[in-house]
Amino acid sequence: MRAARYYGNKDIRIEEIDEPTAGAGEVLIDVAFCGICGTDLHEYLDGPIFCPTPDTPTSWTGETAPVTLGHEFSGVVAALGEGITDLEVGDTVVVEPYILKDGTDTGPDSTDYHLSEGMNFIGLGGGGGGLAEKLAVRRRWVHKIDPSIPLDQAALIEPLAVAYHGVQRSGAKAGDIAVIGGAGPIGLLTGAVLRALGVTVVISELSSLRRQKALDSGAADHALDPAAVDVAQEVHDLTGGKGADIAFEATSVQAVLDTLMDALRPTGVLLNISIWGHRSDFDMHKLVMKEIDLRGSIGYVNNHPAVIELVESGKIDLAPFITGRIQLEDLIDKGFDTLIHRNETAVKILVSPSGKGVDPA
Repeated sequence: MRAARYYGNKDIRIEEIDEPTAGAGEVLIDVAFCGICGTDLHEYLDGPIFCPTPDTPTSWTGETAPVTLGHEFSGVVAALGEGITDLEVGDTVVVEPYILKDGTDTGPDSTDYHLSEGMNFIGLGGGGGGLAEKLAVRRRWVHKIDPSIPLDQAALIEPLAVAYHGVQRSGAKAGDIAVIGGAGPIGLLTGAVLRALGVTVVISELSSLRRQKALDSGAADHALDPAAVDVAQEVHDLTGGKGADIAFEATSVQAVLDTLMDALRPTGVLLNISIWGHRSDFDMHKLVMKEIDLRGSIGYVNNHPAVIELVESGKIDLAPFITGRIQLEDLIDKGFDTLIHRNETAVKILVSPSGKGVDPA
């Protein structure tokens, strides 16, 4: 089968590899669509980070480079390993793509397995990946979805779970006013979750195309251009001088973080959902004087069932966030290059390893 294999910095190759089989307790999945994540771009440009080197594994799989990429994917059950009786061949599924140390408590009451020692992701640290025609995954990480959900939209359930967990960490509730810094995929999906909960959303974004996408997709009530207006002042005006209840940093840009701090009301919550590759020059005095509650968020933990319910119930429509469907061989030219050099034109580009369901050339 074909797969996108990560060898190292700016070295991803489409290769033929052996098809996997489903071992005991595993599910073999025919991949339908796999999204390109910002983390994949970081690995391509600046990595390896989560990915291993040819000499050093980074996950409990013990694999070294090359590894198959892709952790935002949907598909159809192709085969079931020994011991699995609660799924059937033909079921449509998504995957919670964790690689954890054996023995980690991943039960329904766990709130911290995503923070366990050596946590990594399928499609980054090994374990196969969604940028291949098939992969085998432990039953624990496979989530069945209703067949009424199109498989291209289902591929966005993983990043939507990232947004959902961030919102959960923030403590947002109906009637709150939230400001989001950045209308990239996670910023937009965070807005979608917030609005589904009854929160008023203000997004700050430099790109006019992304501001319009925030409004058209229903991810925001207001979209502000930080180059044209004082975002903090606009937020204070919208809230009768009070300031936002919650702010979400989704850019890893210092100026955005500073703006969000100014836009928050005293005792507000600042939730960082972006990955920073550098240290922040954070204004601790302002945090103290406003008694701001600063929180971080990574991944998801037992969030997929609630996220899937949001999509199946129609409370969140993922279709507007899909801006391209490409074939595996076009991964770099039409996928990575677009997201690196023309990212204002794209939100989520999906890859079809089989070549089915791609957009016309």
